[in-house]
Amino acid sequence: MSEADNLQQLATQVRRDILRMVHAVNSGHPGGSLGCADFLSALYFEIMDLEPSQFRMDGRGEDVFFLSNGHISPLWYSVLARRGYFSVSELATFRKLNSRLQGHPSTDKGLPGVRMASGSLGQGLSVAIGQALAKKMDGDSKLVYSLHGDGELQEGQIWEAAMFAAANKVDNLIATVDYNRQQIDGPLEKVMDLFDLKAKWEAFGWNVLEMNGHHIPEIIKVLKQAKNITGKETPILILMHTQMGKGVDYMEGTHEWHGKAPNDELLEIALQQLPETLGDY
Repeated sequence: MSEADNLQQLATQVRRDILRMVHAVNSGHPGGSLGCADFLSALYFEIMDLEPSQFRMDGRGEDVFFLSNGHISPLWYSVLARRGYFSVSELATFRKLNSRLQGHPSTDKGLPGVRMASGSLGQGLSVAIGQALAKKMDGDSKLVYSLHGDGELQEGQIWEAAMFAAANKVDNLIATVDYNRQQIDGPLEKVMDLFDLKAKWEAFGWNVLEMNGHHIPEIIKVLKQAKNITGKETPILILMHTQMGKGVDYMEGTHEWHGKAPNDELLEIALQQLPETLGDY
């Protein structure tokens, strides 16, 4: 079995985790979580240089990831657990009282893998830039990665950060935008159209790549391409084309499952479409 096949099996299991987590508490955000499962699986298991057992808040000596669109926390928790940051069995505590796995990631309970509280949209790029600059000051050659929702780009702080990164040649940062064209209130174009995102980021001084966020070989290829062009005085942005709700036919391509959990019947339908590959928690 190829590495891409292994990662696809992982992503399928992660999607099962997501659905079971939000169903168990009738709360959470399955749509965007499902849409980014292929990307985050490839990033953590193939691309980033890190050691879960040696997790440090300062991120020195390893690649660092920031989830800016923190509402897709069930995806991140599943990937972190499957990568070895904490026990997979802890996924069963998602959004429960006193759990370390709250609806939006937080740092107050010391969950390994999480370095910032997120979910207040628009802030993650600024934090990622700060971490990237800190690495430069420390002489740390490792990279910083971040993930953002496309609806999040309607926040003004994103564009202030984008200008700052280009002006200050933050070239050890690879930011990715989940470009599914859906947000909580409807299609992006109807809420607030972002128009030509590639041209916009390029105009802000970024090097822009694009990829299919559901084709793991392409994800790996483009992420490696991005790594190869770091250190050239230009920040890097990947526009990742995805479908919200990917993997579950009745969720795909619609904003309706942005923040709604499936009932018992719909969960069973979804799980039938996503065969268990690595064992449920």
